[in-house]
Amino acid sequence: WCSCSLGGAACAAAPAAFSLAAWPAPCRARPPLPLPVFSWQAMVELVVPLAATVLVVQNGQGIAVLRATGHEPPINAITTVCGLGSLVTACVGAVSTCLTGPVNAIITGSGERKRHYTAGILVGVLALGFGLLSPLFTQLLLATPRPFIGALAGLAMLRVLQTSFVVSFSGKFTLGALVTFLVTVADVPIFNVGAAFWGLVFGFAASWLLERKDFAK
Repeated sequence: WCSCSLGGAACAAAPAAFSLAAWPAPCRARPPLPLPVFSWQAMVELVVPLAATVLVVQNGQGIAVLRATGHEPPINAITTVCGLGSLVTACVGAVSTCLTGPVNAIITGSGERKRHYTAGILVGVLALGFGLLSPLFTQLLLATPRPFIGALAGLAMLRVLQTSFVVSFSGKFTLGALVTFLVTVADVPIFNVGAAFWGLVFGFAASWLLERKDFAK
Protein backbone atom coordinates (compact mmCIF):
# COMPACT_ATOMS: atom_id res chain seq x y z
CA TRP A 1 0.00 0.00 0.00
CA CYS A 2 3.02 2.29 0.26
CA SER A 3 3.35 2.42 -3.53
CA CYS A 4 -0.36 3.23 -3.82
CA SER A 5 0.02 6.03 -1.28
CA LEU A 6 3.01 7.49 -3.11
CA GLY A 7 1.13 7.32 -6.38
CA GLY A 8 -1.86 8.99 -4.83
CA ALA A 9 0.34 11.70 -3.35
CA ALA A 10 1.80 12.38 -6.78
CA CYS A 11 -1.67 12.66 -8.29
CA ALA A 12 -2.84 14.90 -5.46
CA ALA A 13 0.12 17.19 -6.01
CA ALA A 14 -0.97 17.83 -9.58
CA PRO A 15 -2.05 21.46 -10.12
CA ALA A 16 -5.54 20.40 -11.20
CA ALA A 17 -6.20 18.51 -7.96
CA PHE A 18 -4.15 20.41 -5.39
CA SER A 19 -5.07 24.03 -4.75
CA LEU A 20 -3.47 26.41 -2.26
CA ALA A 21 -5.32 29.53 -3.30
CA ALA A 22 -6.21 30.52 0.25
CA TRP A 23 -2.83 29.87 1.89
CA PRO A 24 -2.77 31.31 5.42
CA ALA A 25 -0.14 33.88 6.33
CA PRO A 26 0.89 32.30 9.68
CA CYS A 27 2.18 28.72 9.67
CA ARG A 28 2.52 28.42 13.43
CA ALA A 29 -0.39 27.97 15.76
CA ARG A 30 -1.39 30.78 18.08
CA PRO A 31 -3.75 29.22 20.60
CA PRO A 32 -6.35 31.53 22.13
CA LEU A 33 -6.74 31.96 25.86
CA PRO A 34 -10.51 32.19 26.42
CA LEU A 35 -11.86 33.15 29.81
CA PRO A 36 -13.96 30.35 31.36
CA VAL A 37 -17.69 30.91 31.70
CA PHE A 38 -19.51 28.42 33.94
CA SER A 39 -23.03 27.32 33.14
CA TRP A 40 -25.16 24.58 34.71
CA GLN A 41 -26.76 23.89 31.33
CA ALA A 42 -23.37 23.41 29.70
CA MET A 43 -22.26 21.15 32.53
CA VAL A 44 -25.29 18.92 32.09
CA GLU A 45 -25.32 18.90 28.28
CA LEU A 46 -21.57 18.81 27.64
CA VAL A 47 -19.55 17.78 30.69
CA VAL A 48 -21.50 14.63 31.55
CA PRO A 49 -21.60 13.22 27.97
CA LEU A 50 -17.95 14.14 27.36
CA ALA A 51 -16.85 12.59 30.64
CA ALA A 52 -18.71 9.38 29.80
CA THR A 53 -17.26 9.40 26.29
CA VAL A 54 -13.67 9.99 27.39
CA LEU A 55 -13.61 7.70 30.43
CA VAL A 56 -15.76 4.83 29.13
CA VAL A 57 -15.47 4.89 25.34
CA GLN A 58 -12.12 6.40 24.41
CA ASN A 59 -10.03 5.19 27.36
CA GLY A 60 -11.91 1.88 27.31
CA GLN A 61 -11.04 1.32 23.68
CA GLY A 62 -7.39 2.19 24.23
CA ILE A 63 -7.08 -0.07 27.26
CA ALA A 64 -8.79 -2.94 25.42
CA VAL A 65 -6.45 -2.55 22.46
CA LEU A 66 -3.38 -2.54 24.69
CA ARG A 67 -4.56 -5.59 26.62
CA ALA A 68 -5.29 -7.45 23.38
CA THR A 69 -1.66 -7.04 22.38
CA GLY A 70 -0.34 -8.29 25.72
CA HIS A 71 0.24 -5.00 27.57
CA GLU A 72 -0.99 -4.24 31.09
CA PRO A 73 -1.90 -0.54 31.10
CA PRO A 74 -2.26 1.17 34.52
CA ILE A 75 -5.90 2.27 34.42
CA ASN A 76 -5.84 4.62 37.43
CA ALA A 77 -2.68 6.37 36.27
CA ILE A 78 -4.06 6.76 32.73
CA THR A 79 -7.30 8.25 34.04
CA THR A 80 -5.45 10.70 36.28
CA VAL A 81 -3.05 11.85 33.57
CA CYS A 82 -5.88 12.24 31.06
CA GLY A 83 -7.82 14.35 33.54
CA LEU A 84 -4.85 16.62 34.29
CA GLY A 85 -4.06 16.90 30.59
CA SER A 86 -7.66 17.87 29.84
CA LEU A 87 -7.47 20.65 32.44
CA VAL A 88 -4.42 22.09 30.68
CA THR A 89 -5.69 21.75 27.12
CA ALA A 90 -9.08 23.22 28.07
CA CYS A 91 -7.32 26.54 28.74
CA VAL A 92 -6.64 26.90 25.00
CA GLY A 93 -9.93 25.42 23.79
CA ALA A 94 -8.49 22.06 22.77
CA VAL A 95 -10.16 18.66 22.94
CA SER A 96 -9.99 16.34 25.93
CA THR A 97 -6.92 14.20 26.51
CA CYS A 98 -7.70 10.50 26.23
CA LEU A 99 -6.25 7.10 25.36
CA THR A 100 -7.78 6.61 21.91
CA GLY A 101 -8.29 3.16 20.47
CA PRO A 102 -7.35 3.75 16.80
CA VAL A 103 -4.04 5.43 17.61
CA ASN A 104 -3.04 2.68 20.03
CA ALA A 105 -4.10 0.07 17.50
CA ILE A 106 -1.78 1.63 14.92
CA ILE A 107 1.05 1.87 17.46
CA THR A 108 0.73 -1.78 18.51
CA GLY A 109 -0.25 -3.13 15.10
CA SER A 110 3.23 -4.40 14.21
CA GLY A 111 6.71 -4.87 15.58
CA GLU A 112 7.93 -6.40 18.81
CA ARG A 113 5.80 -5.75 21.86
CA LYS A 114 8.72 -4.56 23.94
CA ARG A 115 9.47 -1.92 21.27
CA HIS A 116 5.97 -0.46 21.02
CA TYR A 117 6.89 2.37 23.37
CA THR A 118 9.17 3.83 20.68
CA ALA A 119 6.18 4.18 18.36
CA GLY A 120 4.26 5.90 21.16
CA ILE A 121 7.09 8.40 21.68
CA LEU A 122 7.28 9.08 17.94
CA VAL A 123 3.52 9.63 17.74
CA GLY A 124 3.75 12.09 20.63
CA VAL A 125 6.57 14.04 18.97
CA LEU A 126 4.68 14.14 15.67
CA ALA A 127 1.53 15.30 17.48
CA LEU A 128 3.47 18.20 19.02
CA GLY A 129 4.88 19.11 15.62
CA PHE A 130 1.49 18.95 13.91
CA GLY A 131 -0.03 21.00 16.72
CA LEU A 132 2.56 23.76 16.49
CA LEU A 133 2.14 23.91 12.70
CA SER A 134 -1.58 23.23 12.66
CA PRO A 135 -2.51 26.13 10.30
CA LEU A 136 -0.06 24.78 7.72
CA PHE A 137 -1.24 21.17 7.90
CA THR A 138 -4.90 22.18 8.07
CA GLN A 139 -4.56 24.11 4.81
CA LEU A 140 -2.68 21.21 3.23
CA LEU A 141 -5.51 18.83 4.13
CA LEU A 142 -8.15 21.25 2.89
CA ALA A 143 -6.29 21.56 -0.40
CA THR A 144 -5.92 17.79 -0.81
CA PRO A 145 -8.68 15.93 -2.70
CA ARG A 146 -11.10 14.23 -0.32
CA PRO A 147 -11.01 10.84 -2.13
CA PHE A 148 -7.25 10.65 -1.61
CA ILE A 149 -7.55 11.44 2.11
CA GLY A 150 -10.29 8.83 2.49
CA ALA A 151 -8.26 6.19 0.64
CA LEU A 152 -5.14 6.92 2.68
CA ALA A 153 -7.05 6.74 5.97
CA GLY A 154 -8.71 3.50 4.88
CA LEU A 155 -5.37 1.92 4.01
CA ALA A 156 -3.94 2.97 7.38
CA MET A 157 -6.87 1.37 9.23
CA LEU A 158 -6.94 -1.95 7.35
CA ARG A 159 -4.62 -3.78 9.75
CA VAL A 160 -6.32 -2.13 12.72
CA LEU A 161 -9.75 -3.35 11.59
CA GLN A 162 -8.39 -6.82 10.87
CA THR A 163 -6.94 -7.13 14.36
CA SER A 164 -10.10 -5.72 15.96
CA PHE A 165 -12.39 -8.14 14.14
CA VAL A 166 -10.19 -11.12 14.97
CA VAL A 167 -10.07 -10.21 18.67
CA SER A 168 -13.78 -9.33 18.90
CA PHE A 169 -15.28 -12.29 17.08
CA SER A 170 -12.93 -15.15 17.95
CA GLY A 171 -13.71 -15.60 21.63
CA LYS A 172 -16.45 -14.76 24.12
CA PHE A 173 -19.21 -12.15 23.83
CA THR A 174 -19.31 -12.28 20.03
CA LEU A 175 -22.95 -11.18 19.88
CA GLY A 176 -22.26 -8.26 22.18
CA ALA A 177 -19.31 -7.26 20.00
CA LEU A 178 -21.52 -7.39 16.91
CA VAL A 179 -24.24 -5.24 18.53
CA THR A 180 -21.61 -2.77 19.71
CA PHE A 181 -20.19 -2.52 16.22
CA LEU A 182 -23.58 -2.03 14.54
CA VAL A 183 -24.81 0.60 17.01
CA THR A 184 -21.55 2.51 16.76
CA VAL A 185 -21.52 2.44 12.96
CA ALA A 186 -25.13 3.66 12.92
CA ASP A 187 -23.81 6.88 14.51
CA VAL A 188 -27.14 7.94 16.07
CA PRO A 189 -26.64 10.05 19.22
CA ILE A 190 -29.09 9.68 22.12
CA PHE A 191 -29.50 12.44 24.73
CA ASN A 192 -26.56 14.28 23.13
CA VAL A 193 -24.29 11.29 23.86
CA GLY A 194 -22.39 9.82 20.92
CA ALA A 195 -23.13 6.42 19.39
CA ALA A 196 -19.82 4.95 20.61
CA PHE A 197 -21.03 5.14 24.22
CA TRP A 198 -24.43 3.62 23.42
CA GLY A 199 -22.72 0.90 21.41
CA LEU A 200 -21.01 -0.25 24.59
CA VAL A 201 -24.26 0.00 26.55
CA PHE A 202 -26.35 -2.00 24.08
CA GLY A 203 -23.52 -4.45 23.45
CA PHE A 204 -23.21 -5.20 27.16
CA ALA A 205 -26.98 -5.52 27.46
CA ALA A 206 -27.09 -7.98 24.56
CA SER A 207 -24.34 -10.09 26.11
CA TRP A 208 -25.98 -9.94 29.55
CA LEU A 209 -29.29 -11.15 28.15
CA LEU A 210 -28.19 -13.64 25.49
CA GLU A 211 -24.63 -14.65 26.38
CA ARG A 212 -24.88 -15.34 30.10
CA LYS A 213 -22.76 -18.44 29.79
CA ASP A 214 -19.76 -16.32 28.71
CA PHE A 215 -19.86 -14.40 32.01
CA ALA A 216 -19.47 -17.67 33.90
CA LYS A 217 -16.31 -18.70 32.06
